[in-house]
Amino acid sequence: MTNRLILPRRGVSRRAALMGGSAGLMGLGLVACGGSSDGGSGDSDGGSASDGGGSASGTINMGYIPSWSDGLSMAYLLENRLTAMGYTIEHTEIAEAGVLYQGLAQGDVDMYPSAWPEVTHKEYMDQHEGDIEDIGSYYENAKLNLSVPDYMDISSIEDLVGQADRFGGQIIGIEPGAGLTAATQDSVMPGYGLDSEYELVLSSTTGMLTELESAVNAEEDIVVTLWTPFWANTTYSVKALEDPEGLFGEAEKLHFLGRTGFEEEFPEAADFISQIKLTDEEYGNLEDKVVNEFGEGKEPEAVEAWLEEYPDLLPAV
Repeated sequence: MTNRLILPRRGVSRRAALMGGSAGLMGLGLVACGGSSDGGSGDSDGGSASDGGGSASGTINMGYIPSWSDGLSMAYLLENRLTAMGYTIEHTEIAEAGVLYQGLAQGDVDMYPSAWPEVTHKEYMDQHEGDIEDIGSYYENAKLNLSVPDYMDISSIEDLVGQADRFGGQIIGIEPGAGLTAATQDSVMPGYGLDSEYELVLSSTTGMLTELESAVNAEEDIVVTLWTPFWANTTYSVKALEDPEGLFGEAEKLHFLGRTGFEEEFPEAADFISQIKLTDEEYGNLEDKVVNEFGEGKEPEAVEAWLEEYPDLLPAV
């Protein structure tokens, strides 16, 4: 059966939709939520916004995996700015990368606000070639890795060989459909000979972070699949293991992707989005505010606070 995206009902709160709709949508690999806005995160200017709103119009639906906080953070940043331009924004939360790319290619969502199409999700991009538009990239140094806590005496993936007993024979991973999971299973573990010693334990990003936090608090040994940029790298004081064979691939850019026809239908939005460029510091600050400083349910406030710190960073709307 083809997995179809169910678009959110306008005006339904994010938490209410998650609670009321998740059971029926789990089989489709996604959760739809409201979060639509014709007022964005308030009446304030929000950094470089001009007061009084913009002249653009239309509804843009953003699809992303909420536990991958780059997509979550950029979705709410774009909601703030695009609402100021006059657009209405809706959110669709999706559980798996493959379903997200499929929904984008089918036009069930309008854009993916933080994609990894060059390396991590290249398979999905190739699968849907011609059905997805690349609106532009905003960050240049995204990378997959295996990580351990800073207190451990291991610095390279090669150092994991023969050390499985320290980790209970497990590498703690994330979602089964993630590009990081495929790279770890198909390239890194066999490439370094780890597949005969270790099991890659899969669940979710949230599950991996729970295991990581528990181990760090107890100063126990653990190895997890991680990536940069991601707030957990600093929150849990972990270090990315060196990949001397380069099996995780080169660093890649994070992109804004749209469905076919996005730029034609939303030219003002596409032009604005294509100009966004963030450094490590700027992006890290945004993600930290969204995930840690403000937390779930207060993403619009986190974005407002970030825009106050960087009032001239984004193009004017």
